[in-house]
Amino acid sequence: MADLSRDSDRVIGEARALVADNRAGGRHRRARGTSIGNQSAKLKARHYAAKLKRILLAIGAILIGAIVAGTVLNGIGFGGIVLTVLTLIFAIAVFSVYPRMKVPARADLNKGDVQQMVGRTELWLEAQRPALPAPAAKIVSDMGVQLDALGLQLETIDQNHPAAREVRALVGEHLPQMIDSYRKVPAHLRSETRAGSSPDQQITEGLGKISREIDHVTRQLADGALDDLAVRGRYLDYRYGEGGDGAPALSPPAKDTH
Repeated sequence: MADLSRDSDRVIGEARALVADNRAGGRHRRARGTSIGNQSAKLKARHYAAKLKRILLAIGAILIGAIVAGTVLNGIGFGGIVLTVLTLIFAIAVFSVYPRMKVPARADLNKGDVQQMVGRTELWLEAQRPALPAPAAKIVSDMGVQLDALGLQLETIDQNHPAAREVRALVGEHLPQMIDSYRKVPAHLRSETRAGSSPDQQITEGLGKISREIDHVTRQLADGALDDLAVRGRYLDYRYGEGGDGAPALSPPAKDTH
């Protein structure tokens, strides 16, 4: 029981800290390293705030129920007090764990407004990060700041502008497509070299290229350079310039049949 109580206290404390951090603009988030970007941190803060609300409502309902029972029965006795405490611990333990934070489905990443797209993509990237090689995981961790900055720039332009649509496709479709392609390669084959490169090297290089492209487009949007041909030219060069499909060839090395 003591362990459950400690876990519940910890979850409540973390929820309160996340809410306070969100209100403070995420200044403390970087030190804790809970999220790769501000938008995913805000989604988590809302999730934990909802959990805290459910816990407080459950505590209130249980205590009111105990008071009413004590009034009607002229006291609930030691057994009633123990039962109330156990019910409180059980309710806190359950609502501290459930409902869990869901990882956005890849098909949903590009839905909604720009901030929703960025937040979902950051959450999705955080979930994929443990499966990536260390250099690629580092790029993903740093990409959150870039996505936050890109989201702010996209907010200032017409969402139907060709530049906005192409950038959303880059972040919400082709970035996750590249990682999915890597994850389909069996783990024991990811470090094997084929044609001078391994899937581990390819995903690292591919994510590095996307990271540089996000940075370039963000600067371009900040400068007001919305020339359709310039933005689309760089995007198409990324998508079709090397390999024609917008992602490195993350296929496993061919087995030697001789």
